[in-house]
Amino acid sequence: MTQPHRLTAPILDNVLHPSDFSEASQVAFAHALKAALLAKSRLTLLHVSEGASAEWANFPGVRETVERWGLLPKGSPKSAVPALGVDVQKVIEHHRDPAKSVLHYLEVHGADLIVLATHHHTGPVGWLHKSISEPVARKSGQMTLFVPAGVHGFVSIEDGSVSLRNVIIPIAAEPNPQFAITAAAHLVQQFQCPTGSFTLLHIGEEGAMPAVTTPSVSGWQWRKQTQSGAVIEGILETARQANADLIVMCTNGRHGFLDALRGSHSERVLRHAPCPVLAIPETSQAANSMT
Repeated sequence: MTQPHRLTAPILDNVLHPSDFSEASQVAFAHALKAALLAKSRLTLLHVSEGASAEWANFPGVRETVERWGLLPKGSPKSAVPALGVDVQKVIEHHRDPAKSVLHYLEVHGADLIVLATHHHTGPVGWLHKSISEPVARKSGQMTLFVPAGVHGFVSIEDGSVSLRNVIIPIAAEPNPQFAITAAAHLVQQFQCPTGSFTLLHIGEEGAMPAVTTPSVSGWQWRKQTQSGAVIEGILETARQANADLIVMCTNGRHGFLDALRGSHSERVLRHAPCPVLAIPETSQAANSMT
């Protein structure tokens, strides 16, 4: 069933980008910056260093990037960046465990969207590869965009252009797929994508695809696809064949998005995803506000 009304994109007051200053983090940074610019929100760049070696100069250059994107003339002063509607904050924290430091930041400050690079050679999430032993606090269950190392993503680091046309949304009875469907619709509106297609992918028997509501998004089509076989392989193969720009998945961890991803279908998709993955915690305030 399709809703006739047009969605209103949710407000993103705070976009958080934890960066390890790697090349992969540069690509993730472009996605975080673009989201903050479009939402006219705060962008927090967070780096965790075990020692005192981290320097402010290592952070990605926001002013240089928006100049390259043609949003400011070259040689603009630092004061010109806030005029674009984005409030940039750079934070360095010194801690032995980057994961715990990021979680602590989220407990204190929260975030509406978290943008992280993933590193295949160190596990599902390079920054957060160490064991998470304590429950994630209530404000950590937020939308998280994972940008795998080695992919260009849908935001160009060179000119800031957005190429988001094919979105894959794996759906099953559990967790509730409606949150992922609504979030995907919100995202393409937030990034001002004029045309494209959403593919609702169900791995299993054709008659077992759950009934969902698909919001009306101008210029975008909704498609349904059912196939048999292994879940993870089916999702990844469909994403490759469709040249997917984004996979949107709902998670249902009781302790927040990190615990939901550990050992889950979402984590296994992250290991080999050919494109960014947007994880939507079913129990998060962000997901609940979308329905």
